[in-house]
Amino acid sequence: MTEPSLRTAGGAGLAPLSRAPLSVTPLPEPDFTRKPWPGQVRSSGGVRLHVRETPGPAEETAVFIHGLGGSSTNWTDLADLLSGRMNGLALDAPGFGRSEPLAGHDYSVRATAALMTRFIEGLDRGPVHLFGNSLGGVVSLLVAAGRPDLVRTLTLVSPAVPDLRPDPRRFSDPRFFLALLPLVGRRVRRQLAEVTPRQRAEQLVRLCFAQPELVPEHRMAEAEAEYLERRQMRWAGEALGRTTMGLFRAWLEFSQGSLWRLLPKVSAPTTVIWGTEDRLVSVGKAPRTARLLPSARLLVLPRTGHVAQMEKPLTVARASLGMMEAVDRGEW
Repeated sequence: MTEPSLRTAGGAGLAPLSRAPLSVTPLPEPDFTRKPWPGQVRSSGGVRLHVRETPGPAEETAVFIHGLGGSSTNWTDLADLLSGRMNGLALDAPGFGRSEPLAGHDYSVRATAALMTRFIEGLDRGPVHLFGNSLGGVVSLLVAAGRPDLVRTLTLVSPAVPDLRPDPRRFSDPRFFLALLPLVGRRVRRQLAEVTPRQRAEQLVRLCFAQPELVPEHRMAEAEAEYLERRQMRWAGEALGRTTMGLFRAWLEFSQGSLWRLLPKVSAPTTVIWGTEDRLVSVGKAPRTARLLPSARLLVLPRTGHVAQMEKPLTVARASLGMMEAVDRGEW
């Protein structure tokens, strides 16, 4: 899969904002044949998580937090492109990827942010370059607002800010929420259990990618294998369901203003990246998000869905490195 040439734009109908600069440092084309980075369970700050580490210069560290239903493998290509400047740690949130649930964890957004804060603090590597996609973007915002000393720069890819518009196309399988209901839920859960790992991978790619046909077959096979592995984990279904409900409860809370009031407290230099074809969180939320962050610039990518770091990793890498280079020069 080759990454299409892109233009950066504010997007039709979006108010003018400071556009994120792109690094001019030469980067290789993404190696879409690369396997997921090796991982292991690590303890930091009293929190045990499965972590995939990308080797790179030890002077700087990137921490990557995935979205709802995702895992550390969502950052394979981006972490590779950034490895010339820094080492990378892609975390599996509790109950996702290969991280087991943690005792007492309630799967709320704030609880996950508290765990990630403890983990990052325990690394004792100084402030990190923090990356978050979707739900991981909101978690990253909470980390950056609560502990600005831990975050050197912040890159948000389609952060899951409140977006309560009704749209059935936003769900990979419309039966998912029926599975959470008390009366019909058991029958629906049995139906969902009959969806094969391959079908599940195809559903998610169609939902999250603007151009799913460009995903190479070996990456589909990797996703299929990951869903097959999750099917063997007794906690995976509960973690997904409870985290989903936790996100919607947070949206109801945040829609009353709390998240929007939180954004001005984030002092870290921030790049906000959104795809014009994002079906899960509308690109219409991008201007407000970027405007409320005191030190943010916006990059809207055409022909891109909800996971720009997977669809357009080269452009996302250039945007995050462009921010870091501008910060180094004192020009952000």
